[in-house]
Amino acid sequence: MKNKDNGIKRLIPYLKKYRIRIILAILLIVSYAFFVAWSPTLEGKITTQLFSDVTAKRRVNFIKINQIIITLVFVYGLGALSNLFYQFLLTDAIQGAMVDLRREVQAKIAKLPMAYFDKNAVGDILSRASNDVDTISNALQQSFAKILNAALGLSLAVFMMFKIQSLMAVVSLIIIVLSIIISKVVTKRSQPLFQQQQDALGKLNGIVQEKFTGFNEIKLFGKQKDALDEFTYANDKLCQSGFKAQFISGLMNPLVTFVTYIGIGVIIIWGAFYVMAGVIKVGQLQAFIRYIWQVNQPMSQITQLSGAIQSSIAAVHRVFNFLNEEEEIESLETVTDEKDVKGNVSFENVKFSYKKDKTLIHDLNFKVKSGQMVAIVGPTGVGKTTLINLLMRFYEVTDGSIKIDGVDIRKLKRDDLRAKFGMVLQDTWLFNGTIKENIAYGKENSTNEAIIEAAKVANINHFITTLPGGYNMVLNEEGSNISQGEKQLLTIARSVLSDPPILILDEATSSVDTRLEKKLQDAMRNIMKGRTSFVIAHRLSTIKNADLILVMNNGNIVEQGTHEELLLRKGYYEELYNAQFAE
Repeated sequence: MKNKDNGIKRLIPYLKKYRIRIILAILLIVSYAFFVAWSPTLEGKITTQLFSDVTAKRRVNFIKINQIIITLVFVYGLGALSNLFYQFLLTDAIQGAMVDLRREVQAKIAKLPMAYFDKNAVGDILSRASNDVDTISNALQQSFAKILNAALGLSLAVFMMFKIQSLMAVVSLIIIVLSIIISKVVTKRSQPLFQQQQDALGKLNGIVQEKFTGFNEIKLFGKQKDALDEFTYANDKLCQSGFKAQFISGLMNPLVTFVTYIGIGVIIIWGAFYVMAGVIKVGQLQAFIRYIWQVNQPMSQITQLSGAIQSSIAAVHRVFNFLNEEEEIESLETVTDEKDVKGNVSFENVKFSYKKDKTLIHDLNFKVKSGQMVAIVGPTGVGKTTLINLLMRFYEVTDGSIKIDGVDIRKLKRDDLRAKFGMVLQDTWLFNGTIKENIAYGKENSTNEAIIEAAKVANINHFITTLPGGYNMVLNEEGSNISQGEKQLLTIARSVLSDPPILILDEATSSVDTRLEKKLQDAMRNIMKGRTSFVIAHRLSTIKNADLILVMNNGNIVEQGTHEELLLRKGYYEELYNAQFAE
């Protein structure tokens, strides 16, 4: 619970930026509460005047009553204006603060290490960035003003009750005490359930995101029922935790209202005797009963908001737990980035492990000269992609060092290091925009001529010109209005345009047909000219011309050399080659 409280305190800096609007809103809330508290007394005076005139059998003093009514209308009007303007100011401030919070969450995503995304579902991360922040926003929007209104309204109502009749006021305070006790008991039981509800929502979003991403495969293998069962299980968990949280939290309002009704019944009977005895006036009894409702109203508002408040506490906890995650830390000792990168790469006694007790890569040593094409081959899970992730500093080496042109990459800023690389991956990423915008993604402000030239190098220019709209054709969000191979060619064009000194091709031809494979291979040969290139491929036919082939197994390089040299050795590479090309 301590962490949650700290989380709520961490919202304060986001609101401080808008403190002038919030202060003005608070002043308007105070004035609104004052007008609301004044109105029952004015209403009671009308009743008292009418009652006294009727019982005394004299003409009703309409002049005095009209004066009170005019004052009452004036109070109602000012109260309504105060209510309108404070809601406007508060909405503006809270939404501005939430924009800042979302911006920080987005910035945090860019600073997190790859290990965090490996351990956490993408849907759950998205849920923290969207659903949880929305929950906080809604709760602040609904509850901040109402809680402040409740505190002021309750205080003013109690003050006015004591002003009318102190003994009746003391008895009426029992309503407040009982309401507070009920609220505490219910909140204690429901708060953990709201935390479970937010966690269950994050898991459900993770499953939905995962299933929609692999929807084609699910349909292909007839796994719709399994996917539905998994979704149903997560949905039921969310339903159960949500039902329990809302049901237990929902008990608060009827219990508080029940206590209030009993209190009102007692006060009406007691007050009637006081009126007959002349202790208070009939209008004061009316006003007193209205003040009891004004005590009940804020208590009722708080109980109604209980669910939103508790959900927001759970959401705050999740969002700030995310913001507290350890970030990628830049080395304290950095070197000036060399613009003229030759592309010499060396791995020196590199060790790496995801877990301390299980080493994946052992004493990895090799050197790559500038402009060489290096192929990395081996069975799945031997560390090929991990090697690339270490080179890009998505992960840090456990021991040893990786150097580019003799400089340890840990002494380079990550942005400077990654700017040296171009990547073409098996899983292409294109966004909803024009083809021209997608190609220019890695290098802003590129000219049309440069974009077209990059497309020509990537063997995709002719295809683009045949499309409706050409370079201005809009790709949909999934990029499904072009083929997989054509998407690969577009990502190659993107890398050509960014002109990186070092290139990484990870399974770039593994999911295309043979017709497009040749175009891809030609495009890759074009882009690799004059660049140091790392190629990961299962198809050994694509890397026969590599200057150096690294054969990996169990985290080690077991063989290295050219294609012909490795075949002559009749070792592990020959086994892989023969297994792949056997009839």
